[in-house]
Amino acid sequence: MAFRNFKEMLQRAQELPKSRLSVAAADDLEVLKSVKNAYEKGLVDPILVGDREKIKELSRQINFEVEDEQIYDIPEPKSATEKAVRLVSEGKADIIMKGMVGSSEFMKTVLNSEYGLRTGKTLSHLAAYDVPEYERVLFMTDGGINISPGLYQKVEILQNAIDAVRSLGFDEPKVGVLAAVEVVNPQMEATMHAAVLSKMAERGQIRGAVVDGPLALDNAINEEAARQKKIKSPVAGKADILLVPDIEAGNIFGKSLIYLAGGTMAGIVLGAAAPIVMTSRADTADGKLCSIVMASLVGRRL
Repeated sequence: MAFRNFKEMLQRAQELPKSRLSVAAADDLEVLKSVKNAYEKGLVDPILVGDREKIKELSRQINFEVEDEQIYDIPEPKSATEKAVRLVSEGKADIIMKGMVGSSEFMKTVLNSEYGLRTGKTLSHLAAYDVPEYERVLFMTDGGINISPGLYQKVEILQNAIDAVRSLGFDEPKVGVLAAVEVVNPQMEATMHAAVLSKMAERGQIRGAVVDGPLALDNAINEEAARQKKIKSPVAGKADILLVPDIEAGNIFGKSLIYLAGGTMAGIVLGAAAPIVMTSRADTADGKLCSIVMASLVGRRL
């Protein structure tokens, strides 16, 4: 089942029981706006960890009624993050979301071996894009965490993405492993990685998806471009997930969809014991909401 847009993804999430959302250092206006939005749409029951007075004041500004029992009063961001993570690791919350705390400090706490959410898997970022002129939601990994992944990391990044997208309702997603060209060139590492990943999927070493590559972007997502280049592949022109060669390619691709094509992005971090929501201040309100939607849907199947 493919989603044509984020509205359909939201509707699916609203059919399920609420998730318990633990927000680390929640005294942040933009984060509280997104939490309010998700709460009012019946997606989450929020647990806010941070400076109680600031949370109360910011909540009043946006007409968000927060009860005292929903707040853990821990003003110091590091301690607040530790508590928010513990709530998830102790089974008292389903999703962790970053608030007013640095990303590095947040992730360090998430991966703490004593109380964190470490699983032994590689952490990776999965982005989803709703682009007005494109027929369905398109997924991309990893444009947010792994800088220049080697082949082994790409196997784990790809498996993370496949498992997450399958949890959204896709029976057997199609994965296009991207490179600059669609032929194997020993001088272009991305094409070599793509060929190996495709064969690994064929042999069952990567599970749950049809994987093909190398594919250039045009013939991964556009059937006419694939026909013109005479590419015969069950993935060509039909990719649900795009695996990019490195973080730079993913960053440029994603921002092009947002700023040039008018797209909206949602994204979550995978590989931990629970979905992780790390929104950017540059994300739109819809993007922040859909990041929570993604986390809620994926968390039901982890």
